Amino acid sequence: MARILSIDYGKKRTGIAVTDSLQLIAGGLVTVDTSVLLNYLNSYIQKEQVERIVVGEPKQSDGSPSENMGRVQQFVNRWRKLHPEIPIELYDERFTSVLAHRAMIDGGLRKKARQNKALVDEISATIILQDYLESIRKR
Repeated sequence: MARILSIDYGKKRTGIAVTDSLQLIAGGLVTVDTSVLLNYLNSYIQKEQVERIVVGEPKQSDGSPSENMGRVQQFVNRWRKLHPEIPIELYDERFTSVLAHRAMIDGGLRKKARQNKALVDEISATIILQDYLESIRKR
């Protein structure tokens, strides 16, 4: 079975998470500079079979789009043109950064480690993917 990838897309950095080959568990993969995201993904899909990509849809707490939504939509549109064979979809990412910080605290990470924004992005991508997996299991 192919993997599912998730992306926590940011202006500077992008967190990436991936499922195991059975699509049971989400795990953090890496955080990359957003400027090299497409190159990274192109390289990744050459090595690993990817069934779908899930991108965190940035929304305000009231459900309206956040200021990052335009950048996310541009990325999604570009991916669809370059790789129509790999579906990409948006998935609500509200509160994932808060949950990522909470997971870091609960995991016992010291304050200095919790300030690592790249780690927060990777954990956020993992939370997006785990939530997505749970939502498709419920369908």
